[in-house]
Amino acid sequence: MTPPQTVLALGRQGRGSRGPDAEVLMQKPWARVIIPSLSDLFFLAVLVWLFMSSGAAGWQGLLADADVGWHIRTGEYILDHHAVPRQDLYSFSKPGAPWYAWEWGVDLIDGALHRASGLKGVVLLAGVMIALFSTTLVRRMVWRNVHLFVGLVVALLAVGGASIHFLARPHIFTLLLLSLSVWMLESDRRSPTRRIWLLVPLTVVWTNLHGGFLAMIALLGLTAVGVAIEAFMDIESYQSAYRYAALTGACALASLVNPYGIQLHLHVWEYLRSDWIRSVIQEFQAPSFRNENLLQYEVLLLVGLIVAGVLFRRKQVAEGLWILFFAHMSLSSVRHVPIFVTVAAPLIAQEASVWWTTWTGAASRTSLAGILNQMAADSMHGFRRTSIWPAAVVVTLIFMGPPLPWPKDFPEIGFPVKMVHAHQKEILESRVLTTDQWGDYLIYTDPRTKVFVDGRSDFYGEEVGNQYLHMYAGNWDWSKLMSQYKFNLVLLPVESPLVQLLKITPEWRVKEDNGKEILLVHR
Repeated sequence: MTPPQTVLALGRQGRGSRGPDAEVLMQKPWARVIIPSLSDLFFLAVLVWLFMSSGAAGWQGLLADADVGWHIRTGEYILDHHAVPRQDLYSFSKPGAPWYAWEWGVDLIDGALHRASGLKGVVLLAGVMIALFSTTLVRRMVWRNVHLFVGLVVALLAVGGASIHFLARPHIFTLLLLSLSVWMLESDRRSPTRRIWLLVPLTVVWTNLHGGFLAMIALLGLTAVGVAIEAFMDIESYQSAYRYAALTGACALASLVNPYGIQLHLHVWEYLRSDWIRSVIQEFQAPSFRNENLLQYEVLLLVGLIVAGVLFRRKQVAEGLWILFFAHMSLSSVRHVPIFVTVAAPLIAQEASVWWTTWTGAASRTSLAGILNQMAADSMHGFRRTSIWPAAVVVTLIFMGPPLPWPKDFPEIGFPVKMVHAHQKEILESRVLTTDQWGDYLIYTDPRTKVFVDGRSDFYGEEVGNQYLHMYAGNWDWSKLMSQYKFNLVLLPVESPLVQLLKITPEWRVKEDNGKEILLVHR
């Protein structure tokens, strides 16, 4: 479990190369608090790069998925009623049906932030969580004494791969909590302490924020199995394996502390194993390597599989199992790509550092490789501490308005913002057929609105989901289904197959058409 000596030697070389004045200055407590570190600058760079640069979508990019709309309104319901909902609040297709608001903790946070500062508070929290997640990846690599430049390359690939799900949704809590949990487990593997049992109360909190707590329990189970195999291979005691197995069980029991008890686990299990969900919900399908984000993930995946083989040969079975298991999960569902890079990136960076230092070991100090090695060693210390600057910048952003483009509504690219506001009263009083994403937006615009479907695919299930897909595609039973549910308003993209049918149907007329979205009303 000790990092390779070639990497450690590079770190020792760097610690002796900093100037004496800098060493003396940084020993002063005030200097460590006031002077920004390289870790701080990385945190701030992620905020600027992802959310403020002119080339990015900005803060509104976090609102590309309107699920946050019903999360906000559910949080406000909890604030008003001091209770977690157990029945549906938003649909006329399944009114009053049992509903698991299993991310109620994030709902509550989003609802409170929205009441305090609107969408600005929601997206700012999401941005800070993503920047913290990205920073923990780098700090975990530095903790492993990787070559800094190698680590930064791997970290940027990991952040790029995970960015496919950089949205203001509950899963961003899982990204940060998983990274911290893996760090705790990595530290315990190196030097076991009682601190690892903090994962038990963390599980209680995590379970009420997002279903990603299951990834951490799986990780602990893999560790117990891997440590047992390591003990068998070296004919050692199985005590550590028993310890991790007990920890896995304790965290599993802790996850029962939620408003729904064991029913939550059964619900999540049925949801994840549903063939219908995997066939129609894009984020549950296998990744399609057609964009830059997934190409970055592909690089890490291929290198990660090689690293897993190296780890098995070195008898680090637990870490090898981590990579293989989450690589498999990421290939079966694109929503697990961020989970894979969170777990695997530091392991990949450590092995890549070994390869680099082995390759450049004979390089002179005046060569390009030697200069890069010296610069990396000199900079390592700057990633091992945190000053007040990240907190200060976040506090400044909280109180800062224009010229920063804080969102006041969902982005008009992707959502019928103007059309909905222009016809809000009529929409509220009608039975509207719209897309699941636009249904989320209708709920956000006015939580009194009842929709046919929204983003809660686990709630609507196969029956209602297929009915929605049949109507949207204009299948043979579209007219029967529309009569069954008594739709009197349709809000859809103009290119929808159903729209083309309704345009030639005498009972329907176009009320507004802006070339992108269309509103049709029943005569």
